[in-house]
Amino acid sequence: MKTSIFFIIVLIPFWLLSQQVADTTYLPAIQNPAYNHGKGSVVFIDEAHYNFHTKNGRYKAFSNLLERDGYVVKAYENAFKEKELAKGKILVISNALNKINVSNWSLPNPSAFSKAEIEAVKKWVANGGSLFLIADHMPMAGAAKDLAAAFEFEFTNGFVIDTLSRGPAFFNRKEKTLNESIITKGRNSSEHIEQVVSFTGQAFKIPADATPILIFNDNYTNLLPKTAWRFTKETPKYNVKGWSQGAYKKYGKGRIVVFGEAAMFSAQIAGPQKTKMGMNNEIAPENYKLLLNIIHWLDGKL
Repeated sequence: MKTSIFFIIVLIPFWLLSQQVADTTYLPAIQNPAYNHGKGSVVFIDEAHYNFHTKNGRYKAFSNLLERDGYVVKAYENAFKEKELAKGKILVISNALNKINVSNWSLPNPSAFSKAEIEAVKKWVANGGSLFLIADHMPMAGAAKDLAAAFEFEFTNGFVIDTLSRGPAFFNRKEKTLNESIITKGRNSSEHIEQVVSFTGQAFKIPADATPILIFNDNYTNLLPKTAWRFTKETPKYNVKGWSQGAYKKYGKGRIVVFGEAAMFSAQIAGPQKTKMGMNNEIAPENYKLLLNIIHWLDGKL
């Protein structure tokens, strides 16, 4: 019976995936916008790699928030090339996929990016660009694994599950799972973050020169299924205490922030019950502040 309950709980989010739509009514207050409207840095959101989240799709609330903070948000619709990337300050890549996994979330999960694209992004960051790489659970983690490795982050292409609640992951200062850092402090006390919430993603290892933002405690287990959301007794699993779901570092003249969960930066309505998922969920009132702080750090304002 315990196994059956587990399967019911973890399969519900998969059923909701196809029914997620952006919550365009989500408009949290921004006390101190970084720029006057339309005067900020250019932020590209990748849409060239079968991305699950796009500017006017499931990341509409994401792009709306940044635009209300003064940023100029544009869709990036072509292969990554240094010359084109140089037209923007920040590149957001969220849940890219290889073509073979668009409708088939089973292994293998090859890279969403060519070697030439990975090299172009790497050089662009080294020369002063800022990358915000977001890759959720399998197969998105597998699709971004090579790009993450170029910056020495180790993705695992699994599902990280809270073994106690089987629900969202809460990261907070009290339990020291939300790390005290320039990004969690913000520019002033109004931007100070006490807790954020993620909604099932991956766990990854960070390089020695990176700073963690979200840190898993010993309640979390990483599962590595052959097909997304299908878990059996034979599914490999292991504890990920001390691993991260968010981290950042400088790279050459540039900066990179890496996260292993994407819904936490969205605001979506899912299913016939219109369940709120992401920043708009009442359990995650500070998630939007984390997003703004990340963008501010990538922009050099923190």
